[in-house]
Amino acid sequence: MKRITLIVGILGFAVVGCTNGAQNSDTATNNTNKATNISAESLSNPNKKLQTIGVALGDLGNPFYNAVQKGAETEAQKIGGNIRVNAVSSAFDLNQQSNQIENFTAAKTDLIILSAVDKKGVKPVIDQARLAGRVVIAVDSAVDADVDAMISSNNIQAGEVGCQYIADRLKGQGSVVILNGTPMDSINQRVSGCEKSLSKYPNIKLISKDQNAEGTRDGGLRVMSDLLTTFPKIDAVFATNDQSGVGADLAAKQARRKEFFIVGVDGSPDATKAMEDKDGVFAATAAQNPAGMAQKAVQIGNDIIQGKKPESPNILIPVNLVTRENLSSYKGW
Repeated sequence: MKRITLIVGILGFAVVGCTNGAQNSDTATNNTNKATNISAESLSNPNKKLQTIGVALGDLGNPFYNAVQKGAETEAQKIGGNIRVNAVSSAFDLNQQSNQIENFTAAKTDLIILSAVDKKGVKPVIDQARLAGRVVIAVDSAVDADVDAMISSNNIQAGEVGCQYIADRLKGQGSVVILNGTPMDSINQRVSGCEKSLSKYPNIKLISKDQNAEGTRDGGLRVMSDLLTTFPKIDAVFATNDQSGVGADLAAKQARRKEFFIVGVDGSPDATKAMEDKDGVFAATAAQNPAGMAQKAVQIGNDIIQGKKPESPNILIPVNLVTRENLSSYKGW
C-alpha cells in the first residue's frame, strides 16, 4: 500500500512538473508579447523625449558619412534638450557594425540610425533592437528587415541621370567603364540605373562593370590604373561614388590620359574640387543630400518616439546632376 501511495505521489509530482513547464512556456510567450507591447508603448508616449541617438555608418573617413553625422547633430541641436549623438564607423565590416548596433541597444539608445554595410546581415541586430523598444531608421541603403523608416536618395535615378549625361555627351557611341563598389543596395541600384540608361544606345559598349573600387580614393586609383593598362581607349567612366571617381581622376593624370571623362555620385566637396580643376577629367556628379537625409531621420525618429508615425515609412530623396557648367550654382554639402 505504501508502494502504491509512493508511486501515485511520484506520478502526481511528474504531472505537476509538466503542467508547470507548460505554464512557464505560456509565461515565456506572454513575456515576449509583453516585450513587444512595451516596445509599442514606448513608441506612442507623447511625453517621452528623445535623449540619445546612435549613428552606425560605413566609414567616417568618407565625407559622405561625415555629412550624415553632421546632419544628425544639427537636427538634434534644433530639437534641443541636450540630445547626445554618438556616431561610429565600421569600415564597411558587418561584424563590427552588428556589434555597434548591439551596443546601442544595450545602452538603451532611443534612436538608432544606420547606413547598412550588408542589407541582409544586419537583420538580426535590427530585430533585436526593435524588440527592445529602440526606434531604428535606415538611411542611404535599404535593409532586409522591418525598420521604422527608410530614407535614401533615389539611387536608381542617380545612375540614370549620370549615365544619360554620358550617353548625351558621347552622342550615343563609345566605350564606357563602370567603377563598381562595395555590394551595398545603394551601389547596386546606381549600377542598375546606369545600365538602364546606356541600354538605349546600341553603339555604346560597356567594357567593364564588375571591378570593385571599394568606394575609396585609393580603390578608384588602383582599379582605374589597371583599366587604363587594359584598355587603350576609354570614352567615359561612371564611378558609383565620388571618392572612387576622384581616385580615377588621379589615375588619369598619372597615366597622362585625357581622352575620357568621369561622372560620379554624391556631390561631395572632393568632387566639386576635382571638377574645378581644368587639368582633370571629372565632369559631373549626381548630387545627394546626406545631411538632409540624416536630419529627416532624426525628425521622423523624434516624431515616432512621441507617437507620430510617418505617412509613408519609405522616403526617396531625388538627386540633382551637377556639371562643370552649373557648378557655380551648386551649394554643396
